[in-house]
Amino acid sequence: MALKMSMCKFSVPLLLQNCDTKECTLMLWALRDITKQFRSYSLKEDSLNENSIVLTHLPLISFVRLGKSSVSKSEFLNKLLSNNQHHHDTFFHKELENGNIPRKISNGLVEMSWYLPGGKKTTDKFKEPVAVANLRGDISAFKAQFDFLSQTSSAVFLFCDDLDSNQTFLESLQISTKLVLVCTTDRSTSGDNLTTKFKPYSKILRDSTQMSIEKMSEMAPDLGILVDENNTICQNAKKRADLITQDITNIPEFKMKELSLQDKLWKELSKLEKEMCRLKAKNQNIEHYKSELKSQIQKLRKQQGSNDMRETMYQFISGLSCSPYEQLYFLKWMKINLDHLTRKHQLRLDEQYREACNNPKEDKEHLRDLEKEMASSSLGVQHFMRELSQLYESTHSQKNKMYPDLKKLPEICAQLMLTGFPVELIDGDASNIPLTRIRVVTVLGVQSTGKSTLLNTMFGIQFAVSSGRCTRGAFMLLIGISEELRSELQCDYILVIDTEGLKSPELAKLANSYEHDNELATVVVGLSDVTIVNIAMENATEMKDTLQIVVHAFLRMKEVGKRPCCHFVHQNTADIAVYEKTFRERKILLKQLDEMTEAAARMENNWYIPGLWLGVPPMAPVSTSYSEEVSKLKDGILNIFKVTKVPAQNLMEFEEWIRSLWKAVQFENFIFSFRNSLVAEAYSKLCVEFNTWEWAFKKHMIGWYTKSETKITNMSVMSVRMRNAFNVDRVVADLKDEASKELDKEEESLSGKIEQYFESEDEKFHLVENYKEEFLNSAKGLRRETETDLRNKLENVVLIQKGIEKVEVIRQNQRETMKEKVLNLISACRNTKHNLSDIELNEEF
Repeated sequence: MALKMSMCKFSVPLLLQNCDTKECTLMLWALRDITKQFRSYSLKEDSLNENSIVLTHLPLISFVRLGKSSVSKSEFLNKLLSNNQHHHDTFFHKELENGNIPRKISNGLVEMSWYLPGGKKTTDKFKEPVAVANLRGDISAFKAQFDFLSQTSSAVFLFCDDLDSNQTFLESLQISTKLVLVCTTDRSTSGDNLTTKFKPYSKILRDSTQMSIEKMSEMAPDLGILVDENNTICQNAKKRADLITQDITNIPEFKMKELSLQDKLWKELSKLEKEMCRLKAKNQNIEHYKSELKSQIQKLRKQQGSNDMRETMYQFISGLSCSPYEQLYFLKWMKINLDHLTRKHQLRLDEQYREACNNPKEDKEHLRDLEKEMASSSLGVQHFMRELSQLYESTHSQKNKMYPDLKKLPEICAQLMLTGFPVELIDGDASNIPLTRIRVVTVLGVQSTGKSTLLNTMFGIQFAVSSGRCTRGAFMLLIGISEELRSELQCDYILVIDTEGLKSPELAKLANSYEHDNELATVVVGLSDVTIVNIAMENATEMKDTLQIVVHAFLRMKEVGKRPCCHFVHQNTADIAVYEKTFRERKILLKQLDEMTEAAARMENNWYIPGLWLGVPPMAPVSTSYSEEVSKLKDGILNIFKVTKVPAQNLMEFEEWIRSLWKAVQFENFIFSFRNSLVAEAYSKLCVEFNTWEWAFKKHMIGWYTKSETKITNMSVMSVRMRNAFNVDRVVADLKDEASKELDKEEESLSGKIEQYFESEDEKFHLVENYKEEFLNSAKGLRRETETDLRNKLENVVLIQKGIEKVEVIRQNQRETMKEKVLNLISACRNTKHNLSDIELNEEF
């Protein structure tokens, strides 16, 4: 809640008083999630400071009231913190709607906000960041809160109309900090006048004591103030998390050493498993190639299984295996610690990268190393969960004796999902999740278009958000449906899937970046009941290529009976007539999609959402129009669930669908390898033509081989019958030379057809110009393959004919021998004039 309030630039509770016991609590744990960015004038001009707000050392200026005051502190602070271009009510006051409602819980509340400069002198009111605290109520009734503010603040501004009546109380105060009295005896004094008079006091910020909220929490117990995270469960979880993260100094080295299963081994396994489905290798025997791939996969799996589980993973499993409350605290502490480490590491690398780029003698090798390190410098809870999943999968696939600590991993993941923790899509037996029906909502879009923020706003969840490629892969989160809505929405849970941004600069350099984005788009569409395609107005053109691939995904889903719905969300639209003014663009987009398939015309749900921020960050609040439009989008999605006739899936069906879908993606190599469907279509057409030419080539050579085989056979038979010496080896050598000449002629003809095809004036041929060399190489490969095949066949024919020739010679000799013996027997019988009986004839023969 505090994080959402901070995003909207509302004040957040620092000290909260219990209405019953009057005990005061410092809300340290509640503020742990808040991260702020600012540019300080005391730092380098382009230096960015980003950190958790509870760890950031800032001067604290407190505003309190003694007795009655004719000027509202909250209203005054709002004017003080607002930029000239835009006024925002950070602190709630009586002049606002419902501002005069009697207080029940806010008396004694110390609320806090911050002024953070953005590095622009024209708009920044203060050159340095400052924290501002506001005590609600009279300080005479809330001494503990006032004592706390007095000891932690750089200055305290006390509002009081009647100093004379409160003179005794003021003299009794023991304040170690600067106290500024704001006495407004003139009823006409306004907040604007006070804001002007406050400017001279801005020098208080210079050289003032700076203190973090975490440091304040160490002082709070001495003043009788509780700290929300000072409980046994939270502190035990903190110790567990600190034990894992305290020694991490270099993130890439830590991941390579402690999380080794998800590095090269995992990537190589994924590559081999895809290749096992797609079999891209040419000029190899398929069965032999498949056997070789299986052998490599088994070898890598064995190598995976041979790795011992690191002590870090034992500690992580121990944290996951504790009580449910401590488990959630542990994961939160892990996230806090790892996010802090990642920010610190990333900021250092960013600074090094900027310095390297600004260096006139730029070392390109050093830049590449930095880019590589930056790409692997993120570390989060998902990396530890991924390592566990790989350990589980490797031991399970090898049928090894599983680590006892891993046996409960599926159950732990299931419980985490049920508690709303974002879990990476991993393999494993999750059949013990007691779910019946689920609906799936996913988001897809170009990097840094606010996909995670959109889901967080829509469903009140907390996917990680950041500029740049924050989300990697896909994460899913379960949202429970209340009992009264389950029958209406026809489901028990909504599964929300957040995906990484497409068209990321770091992936663009890779040869298979299109394949990566296209596979992700297809998986997202395939899993969804509703797919939100998030398009920032400035990135609409970049999305077109991916949308064309998405169309094919929708067609495939239609073929298997699944009919997902698609919503286009156009963000950063400020014009009130944006729907009418973008009518032409929508028609053009649909027409472009319709070139591939009629199904594109169905995807016509368009939503126009204004920008998230109302002004320029870091002081810009969240636009209420953004929230209102997102709420309408949510209602539209829920209405789809209400009226759909397609039954929701249960978890077992969804699990099986994930397996089947991923297997289909692994096998379907063709469509993913291209930038868009127009390129795929042109390539497919070229393949059809090439197959025709290839068949003509093979047909000609098969006819030539048949004639040559007949020639060898006939000559061999005649030589045996006529007892002529026949040199078959010489004949075969001549035929091989003849085959080589025929192949040269056919290869030249085939290459000529390819060249002629690319020289034609078809408007789509330029789309596959990059593949010209590939087809020319295929022609050369076909020639080599055919030549090798012909030589082998001719040699086999020779071996067969030589064998036949030997058999014929043996038969001929046997005939001659039998003929000679029969003639001798006849001659002997004539000379002796003796008639042989049948028995004697049989014996002679």
